[in-house]
Amino acid sequence: MAVTRVKPGVVAHPVGRLTAVTLPRPRTDHAVAVGKEPTVETQHLLRLMRTGATDRAIARELDVSLRTLNRRIARLQSLLGVQSRFQLGVLAAELEWLAVGE
Repeated sequence: MAVTRVKPGVVAHPVGRLTAVTLPRPRTDHAVAVGKEPTVETQHLLRLMRTGATDRAIARELDVSLRTLNRRIARLQSLLGVQSRFQLGVLAAELEWLAVGE
């Protein structure tokens, strides 16, 4: 099955007929949205997420509950206008929130 990018944010693929699916786009006005981010705590959280550790292990390392961890991650996703943790990681890297070698 071939996937074709029609225009930014729109992907079409044949499934008997051509269908267009609009994908949510990350926020682009990051300077306005992020304010004082990334804080030291945010950077630490993102570095732990980058290791591939489980949520439970990250929560234990940060000494917070699993629910608090999930709220912090959801807040970052909302702040940056992304839908997934993958998008969060990519955008954090693009914004240079995590320096190489940290």
